[in-house]
Amino acid sequence: YAFSEFQSESKLFNGSEKDISLSSSKLTKKESLKVQKKNYREEKKRATKELLSTITDPSVIVMADWLKIRGTLKSWTKLWCVLKPGVLLVYKTPKNGQWVGTVLLNACELIERPSKKDGFCFKLFHPLEQSIWAIKGPKGEAVGSITQPLPSSYLIIRAASESDGRCWMDALELALKCSSLLKRTMIREGKEHDSADTTHVSLYGLLRANNLHSGENLPLNDSEIERHHFKDQDMYSDKSDKENDHDHEESDNDGLGKSEESDSDTSERQDDSYIDPEPLDIKETTYLEQSHEELGEAGEAAQTEVVSEENKSLIWTLLKQVRPGMDLSKVVLPTFILEPRSFLDKLSDYYYHADFLSEAALEENAYNRMKKVVKWYLSGFYKKPKGLKKPYNPILGETFRCMWIHPRTNSKTFYIAEQVSHHPPISAFYVSNRKDGFCLSGSILAKSKFYGNSLSAILDGEGRLTFLNRGEDYVMTMPYAHCKGRILYGTMTLELGGTVNITCEKTGYSATIEFKLKPFLGNNDSVNQISGKIKLGKEVLAILEGHWDSEVTISDKKTDVSETFWNPTSDIKQRRLPRYTVKFEEQDDFESEKLWQQVTRAINNKDQTEATQEKYVLEEAQRKSAKERKLKGEEWTCKLFDQDSVTGEWHYKYAE
Repeated sequence: YAFSEFQSESKLFNGSEKDISLSSSKLTKKESLKVQKKNYREEKKRATKELLSTITDPSVIVMADWLKIRGTLKSWTKLWCVLKPGVLLVYKTPKNGQWVGTVLLNACELIERPSKKDGFCFKLFHPLEQSIWAIKGPKGEAVGSITQPLPSSYLIIRAASESDGRCWMDALELALKCSSLLKRTMIREGKEHDSADTTHVSLYGLLRANNLHSGENLPLNDSEIERHHFKDQDMYSDKSDKENDHDHEESDNDGLGKSEESDSDTSERQDDSYIDPEPLDIKETTYLEQSHEELGEAGEAAQTEVVSEENKSLIWTLLKQVRPGMDLSKVVLPTFILEPRSFLDKLSDYYYHADFLSEAALEENAYNRMKKVVKWYLSGFYKKPKGLKKPYNPILGETFRCMWIHPRTNSKTFYIAEQVSHHPPISAFYVSNRKDGFCLSGSILAKSKFYGNSLSAILDGEGRLTFLNRGEDYVMTMPYAHCKGRILYGTMTLELGGTVNITCEKTGYSATIEFKLKPFLGNNDSVNQISGKIKLGKEVLAILEGHWDSEVTISDKKTDVSETFWNPTSDIKQRRLPRYTVKFEEQDDFESEKLWQQVTRAINNKDQTEATQEKYVLEEAQRKSAKERKLKGEEWTCKLFDQDSVTGEWHYKYAE
């Protein structure tokens, strides 16, 4: 019955039914085409309606259970997976309806995957590395719940046991090969149930109903199912399906000896059973637009600090505490050189032009995508305080939150950071704009060295930018800050130095940028210079030249054409995304602005004595807490971030 019904519908779709053929022969060619188009539109609507009905009907379920899915950050997350005919729906929880994404099974292949971890591993993937995700949820959701980033063209899934895993594979094979028959049969069986408790049709009942358990061949093939039930590609395909870059290598490495098999699994610490959480009355955080912002001027003069006479004695006191080669992280610095904000706040300076990343996420060409990423990277440096200023060293457990609103895409980029270690001082951060399709995470170990008549602040660590719909990671490093001059006489100048790298393993594109220190006999034009290259493998495609706080030009190696690549003109600065910070009254006690409020107030009032005293109070409280934990044998537990025990990387807990 199912097969004959399908043949009838298929003929209707193709306009080849006898009565239509007889009537069409009497019509003109134009009228015949009009009839065929009408039939096509009606059939397309019917197929779409049938699929939507199957997805949204709670009684039509092949299987549903907790599975662990590996993200692009190579850690595992436990998610609620619901298998329906033709689709795999992924949720954060089974009852709250927190939709994460929908996998279109008609585009997928399925294979078993070796794994050293417990359980049973298998992989859903698109053979041509195209996206396997739908762009809308079962209720029309445009944006899914926030988890760790998931790959675009494949999913690696782990069931709790081999028997569970093989059951899932059998069910997925069924859903892959006979989704049309599944839909029809399950809808009929589902209607026979008086499902007040929404009892779903079991997989095994379905097998019996269609004599599939005995191994009989199905009357439908993959191409017929795809043609019949997935014709509306505009509704059920991901935007990234239009990618023209087919030469990308899959970021998933199947080697068993790699770190991927010893990835951190935050869900491993949890019991496999699921307990319904109590409903929470969550109040939305209030963000207020930043009222004042200091950008600084281009050139060396804006980076030079002349110490006043009353503060020179503090410089001499500081010099008595240090010796060449010494790490300055444990040295108490005078407050007159402090910028009145935390280092966690300082790290957010790179996202005032996060709209460049929104553009990059939509860019189809991999080379142009890399150029937009480099442009965004350079846009984070021109904002600088006047003179030589150093932000506060964050207190252990200190946090900072802010966001930027994108007027063009009507989206928000959220930033959150935490001081996860005090000795050594490590700051972890996470940035996310799920609607525009990117997130960024990383950690920075701040180290400083004294060289006698100069000192350097080294930012050791890396950031990882991920384009969610492409499964691409861009790993980047940071330059160091170098302070030189006549320290003994109270004149100091700040520069940036070192070579940074931005690499995307999947596409093969990379960029290298050298931040150059001013040479001994250099002129004003040699201040803040940079030079760089954008490469594909070892081939140099473009050369960058200019200054990190003003204009940078790019020269194409093939065409030999040079043009302005980046220039923070007054017009560009006016188009910066507005930043919003958490309302002061709603901040926790350990959020940066509230934690350092007394020190900031004293510095703004130019009261160095009070600023030093208030700073000492905070630092002494931190030392006291550390001693108490040591006596009790307790270890510090971070609020927002977890450290991977294998790689040492820090991951935002709530991104998963």
